[in-house]
Amino acid sequence: MKNEKRKILNFTIWFCVYLFALFAIVDTSADEWKELKGEHFIVYYLDDREFASDVMTRAEQYYNTVASDLGYSRYDSFWQWDKRVKIYIYRTAEEFRKAAGISKEWPVGMARYKEKEIISYKWSAGFVESLLPHEITHLVFRDFVGDKNNIPLWLEEGVAVREEEGRRPGDIELVKKLVREKSYIAIELLTKMDIRNEPNAEAARKFYAEAASIVNFLMEKYGVSRFTLFCRQLRDGRSIDEAISSVYTGYMGNMGDLEKRWVEYYEGEGVKWEN
Repeated sequence: MKNEKRKILNFTIWFCVYLFALFAIVDTSADEWKELKGEHFIVYYLDDREFASDVMTRAEQYYNTVASDLGYSRYDSFWQWDKRVKIYIYRTAEEFRKAAGISKEWPVGMARYKEKEIISYKWSAGFVESLLPHEITHLVFRDFVGDKNNIPLWLEEGVAVREEEGRRPGDIELVKKLVREKSYIAIELLTKMDIRNEPNAEAARKFYAEAASIVNFLMEKYGVSRFTLFCRQLRDGRSIDEAISSVYTGYMGNMGDLEKRWVEYYEGEGVKWEN
């Protein structure tokens, strides 16, 4: 039961964050915000300085971890000074939804990528462990690849989900089960999916687990440097098949090969997926 509740919580985080990130406009002028300033973030809060301080500390840690995991080259003063990411923490879910203009009860947070903002409210450990690293990863990844339409959604979401704490063992078991039962989503179909419009919770859960596992496979099997180069190829306008063929020469030549190697990897033993 506890695992099921966590699965529901994780799905709620993934789905609502991405869905509302693209469309919501938030009024942050209604209350007097207190602020904490760090090297790369400014945390705005209405009460509970201790929680805000924890968010700041963890945000800085996640930024460094994500940048390192992606092989991301940071520039002088990047995400610093007036370019720092702003994190707004409301006191309650009701305050957050009212400010964001959201009527439904299940959203827990969102990111505004162009404005470099993360917005949520003070809620349990899920804020720090899941939502915060997930959204920071989105921002770092988009800074790296730019606003290209040819970047498949599964790639971006896979990178973001992989950085969340406490999720990886469950995803591995799910993917192994899907591979064993041959009920996984084919990568070509995965590439065409827009999970923001997916009404089926089970399909969404499979999407995110598979996305994270494919990213994990590419990093663990072939190394972070190749994965970084793969992302650069997509950033520079190459198709997925062209990027695969160019970066993974001798191993894979297209999405079909990627799927075959990914399935073989999760059929095997000793799959790593560590922080």
